[in-house]
Amino acid sequence: MICSGIALIPRHICIPTENHTTVVIFLSKMVDVHIHFGLGIVHSPPSPQSPIPNFYATIESMYLIIQIPCYNEAETLPRVVADLPRTVPGVTCLEYLVIDDGSRDGTAEVAARLGVHHIVRHHRNQGLAVTFQTGLDYALRAGADVIVNTDGDNQYPGDQISALVQPILHGEADIVIGDRQTHSIGHFSPVKRVLQQWGSWVVRMASGTNVPDAASGFRSFSREAALRLIVLTRYTYTLETIIQAGKKGLIVTHVPIQVNDPLRESRLMRSSWSYVKRSAATILRLYAFYEPLRTFSFLAIPFVLAGLILLGRFFFFFIAGVLSGTAADRFAQSVTIGSTLLTVGFVIFLFGVLADIGSTQRSMLEELLYRQRKQELDERRKNNDYVEKRVPN
Repeated sequence: MICSGIALIPRHICIPTENHTTVVIFLSKMVDVHIHFGLGIVHSPPSPQSPIPNFYATIESMYLIIQIPCYNEAETLPRVVADLPRTVPGVTCLEYLVIDDGSRDGTAEVAARLGVHHIVRHHRNQGLAVTFQTGLDYALRAGADVIVNTDGDNQYPGDQISALVQPILHGEADIVIGDRQTHSIGHFSPVKRVLQQWGSWVVRMASGTNVPDAASGFRSFSREAALRLIVLTRYTYTLETIIQAGKKGLIVTHVPIQVNDPLRESRLMRSSWSYVKRSAATILRLYAFYEPLRTFSFLAIPFVLAGLILLGRFFFFFIAGVLSGTAADRFAQSVTIGSTLLTVGFVIFLFGVLADIGSTQRSMLEELLYRQRKQELDERRKNNDYVEKRVPN
């Protein structure tokens, strides 16, 4: 059923009905209004008319996009989409986004048949981190106020998305992470539980946040947080976004969730050793990226201490030899080695100073990029110029 008319309401409004369908109204300053029952979306072209009356200007909308990064998830995607909520308290419009990371099993076609609102495809597999960033960028261009990330393997229950976004809707957080309570997950081995808890502790120390489950991909982002986050690694976004959020002063919180039974083995964690190795490399790299002076100072300390100890050793025996009248030149090697170690430590510290200066410049560039992206999105919102739906060819 389609209805048409004229209205003076900004953006779009989604009205839930009793049979779980959704009335989607897309509007501009003055546009033709189309009302559709179901998951379909129609963008209506704006027409330059008179400004919005104050009565309608008071109407606020909250637009939520649930993004699902997928790689060969044709079998599990129908279950994921069926479990997603059709309405969320405090949200006026809710849509789904599937990012197909070069799947070869027809994932994008399955998403289209399921009525997913937005579909983006990578021509080749680029990894989870890149796919996640693609989803954030697309959701922002689509005008999303809140973005929820979930997995395409049906690990996270869709009925817990409402609890995941409430802290953002109430202005209490910028990022909310679903705490899987890994200590109570039955299909996790004891080794995996210990590694998860240890890894989360390391991330908490590196980021200055209080996230009990750093590896959880079930999380929600405010528009502000999504604008500030830029994923640099290609392996996984989970650890990097927490560290970035902590260093950029974003408010990160968590809510307890339950997880579904696994339908397949994790593609990201091929083995415990591989996961620990790559995760540790990611954490160390990011910590050095955001805290270069402290990192290089830590590296310099052993060299400086060793050099001072050897030099102190030489001076001790030299003074003792002078006082006793014995030769102390046999300890000259302590001077050579100690001076070398002290020089190396000093050079490493200087590298930290230079890196810290570069970090300041990087922070300025990040702030400029943030303001540019925010200005572009504000212009899109002002002109109702959002991206169109993308479906596979």
